[in-house]
Amino acid sequence: MGASMTMQKGTNVPVPAGTVRVELGWRAAAGTPDVDGSALLLVSGKVRSDADFVFYNQPAHASGAVRHEGKRTAGDGVTDTLLVDFGRVEPAIDRIVVAASADGGSFGRVSGLYVRIVDAAGGAELARFDSADATIETAFILGELYRRQGAWKFRAVGQGYSTGLEGLATDFGISVDEPQQAPAPAPSRPVTAAPAPVAPAPPAPPAPAPAPVVHAAPSAPVAPPVPPAPAPPQPVRLSKVTLTKEAPSVSLAKQGGTSGALRVNLNWEVRKQFKGWGAKLGRAVAMHGDLDLDLCALYELTDGRKGVVQALGNAFGSLAQPPFIHLDGDDRTGALSTGENMTVNLDRKDLLRRVLIFVTIYEGARSFADLHATVTLQPQNGAAIDFSLDECTVPSTVCALALITNNGGDLTVQREARYLVPDRGVSPQRTIDAAYGWGMNWTPGRK
Repeated sequence: MGASMTMQKGTNVPVPAGTVRVELGWRAAAGTPDVDGSALLLVSGKVRSDADFVFYNQPAHASGAVRHEGKRTAGDGVTDTLLVDFGRVEPAIDRIVVAASADGGSFGRVSGLYVRIVDAAGGAELARFDSADATIETAFILGELYRRQGAWKFRAVGQGYSTGLEGLATDFGISVDEPQQAPAPAPSRPVTAAPAPVAPAPPAPPAPAPAPVVHAAPSAPVAPPVPPAPAPPQPVRLSKVTLTKEAPSVSLAKQGGTSGALRVNLNWEVRKQFKGWGAKLGRAVAMHGDLDLDLCALYELTDGRKGVVQALGNAFGSLAQPPFIHLDGDDRTGALSTGENMTVNLDRKDLLRRVLIFVTIYEGARSFADLHATVTLQPQNGAAIDFSLDECTVPSTVCALALITNNGGDLTVQREARYLVPDRGVSPQRTIDAAYGWGMNWTPGRK
């Protein structure tokens, strides 16, 4: 791996790679705000629409060019990573801005903040910029990837904003839906929100008042294009909800998550120290498939039917028919991939009475001790809901993660984070069934 020098603000270097990881890093310490990485894909200095903003609530660009991969903790360091595939960047995009925002404080309280560009194929560090002069800023443009004569380069920027991710995003043309802060940007910035390029000529004039147009001419040929038009200018939600012991539940409707797909993600890494090799070896254990965690769900439908969605017995479920829950393929790598994923069809939420999401250790460990796991529930429309699992201090092989309950048509998400210890000879599934009173008959299964 070649040596990579830390860049000075304003300098640039070539990026000779087809795909890179953009890694934001900082030191974890008491009182440090949560930091989130984001990217804006620009055409002549502005986004074309809100879809050109990649961040925790909108983790992938439609082109596949930029993807938010999420956070990792190793020792006292935390990273948040974006994957950029230059081959998929649309020709119109000439710049990808790499930004960071602080949640719960300013960057003056974040030590060791840096951004580095790593070749995704070989792992070589291509560029690094350490940001050391932050004070009251709550958002930062750390750098930008830009095209120059057919090749990509990286420039160290280091420009701060005291108006947070909202101020930064609105500067580039994003329309933001943050009620508590809406009055500040409203007078000047909606002009730059750029709804026009999304729906070029016909829908542009009636866009501010779509309803009269729809009702005035229900049978006119112009009517079919109108329904999609309101969707792109819908403001981006920057809020996210972290569930804690003190505030363990949240309404999906209040977060805007009333329809579409709800993606449930379990991500983990091994924290155990192995004779001084540290977290790297722990991660290697997770990467090489010795540890196999299974994301599962018990469900009860409003008609009384009950069942389980899990890899065992290939009970992967379905989104189009009962139970309206689907488990993605089994993933044995956790920390170095997207983890385990499950999807719930919120368009059929009225048919769900309750869903208990849980995780079992299939093989590779005797308990959840030394695993650092994060659960994220990402509604297609609305704010992300996440929480971490506490440290496991009991010989547990099954953990209840979240209980989703239908309350008069609205789904409530409750953080459970409850480690259970099966009795000898009792399966993890039977153990969780007994704890939550599901009342199912279990038979041995395999995958």
